Amino acid sequence: MLAPDSVRVVRATADTVVAHGSLITGRFYDRMFDAHPELLDLFNRGNQANGEQRQALAMSVAAVAGHFAGMKPVPLTAIVGRIAHKHASLGVTPSQYVVVGRHLMAAIGEVLGDAATAEVIAAWDEVFWLFACLLVAEESRQYERAGSTFSRPFTPHTVVDVHRDTEDVTSFLLEPDEDPARPPLPGQYVGVAVDLPDLGRQIRQYTVSSAPGESPLRITVKRHRADGDRPEGMVSTHLHERVRVGDRLQVGPAFGDLVLPRGDSPLLLASAGVGTTPIVAALRHLVAVGSTRPVAVLHADRSPEAHPLRADLVDAVDRLPGASLALWYETKSSRRKGLPLGTKVHKGLVDPDLIQVDPEAHALLCGPLPFMRTVRRALLDRGVPAERIQYEVFGPDAWLGSEEPSQASGAGRA
Repeated sequence: MLAPDSVRVVRATADTVVAHGSLITGRFYDRMFDAHPELLDLFNRGNQANGEQRQALAMSVAAVAGHFAGMKPVPLTAIVGRIAHKHASLGVTPSQYVVVGRHLMAAIGEVLGDAATAEVIAAWDEVFWLFACLLVAEESRQYERAGSTFSRPFTPHTVVDVHRDTEDVTSFLLEPDEDPARPPLPGQYVGVAVDLPDLGRQIRQYTVSSAPGESPLRITVKRHRADGDRPEGMVSTHLHERVRVGDRLQVGPAFGDLVLPRGDSPLLLASAGVGTTPIVAALRHLVAVGSTRPVAVLHADRSPEAHPLRADLVDAVDRLPGASLALWYETKSSRRKGLPLGTKVHKGLVDPDLIQVDPEAHALLCGPLPFMRTVRRALLDRGVPAERIQYEVFGPDAWLGSEEPSQASGAGRA
């Protein structure tokens, strides 16, 4: 808990800090990378360039500070868990929080100027360290569960097959040098570290699209092409253009909390685009264990040809006695052959009025934010409690500050 004096100061200065949030986080990253350029290895440079990472950090700091000061409760456990999973997949160490705290407080002082009194800096420093201690503790637990450590987060894997799923999506099958201490849970992701010419090491997270225990391990990667101000994906482009069978990749243990809930409750698995990867892993797991749970599967894409892992998804639904499938394609589709009996194929974007769900269902969502907002709103309107709706964001999670943070839950990653 924050000290009473710190609560008073945070409440009095929260609006000012939030109003300058992007400036503060921008200055923070500039300062930290100037002093510690080696930390660039831990950050997605594309998200740094387009400002998404800075915006997400500003939203998170504001939300957590408001929570600690009793201004607006947020799902702190979910937020800590989501960020801790991401940090563990990157190999973040406890000592790095000292660096972050030093430069974040300096950035607040530089941006706020005379308003950043010693009392103000002390109060916000207390907020940071409360949050940091929660994260370090949870990250330690995550490393222990994964059978890994801060000092050795990655192990070599050999690429044994490369399969092009669509024009922009490729799957890589990987054999580890040593068996993982714990197989991935369905829906989790692994960190993949690559060395890029002239840039050094970069790490990205990719969902394991194979079922737990399947060998070899499969990751499915979308190539991010340049789009407006957004540069092409450095790591995804490298994997698509340069990685071949026989190459070696450094891969971390599995993390992430977008996993199937235990039990036999109904499920809604909703995805769009490459967000299908955790859904396919979950479906393959359900097939492997002979599940009879009611499962409503919903996927949206540009076209059947652009739909990653379409054959895997269709096959799994067909083999699950309690599963149904609804597809939305932006272009009209005539590819109905081989679809499970009763599959509904719609043209256009997802229509929330056509989403059918059991109010007792647990829902897992993965895809672009507009898609997930649409589906989530429809589920809430149909009586599914917010705590039974999990989501995953590919990229910095800016949902926290933009849509009912007290009700959001799930995992976010890049």
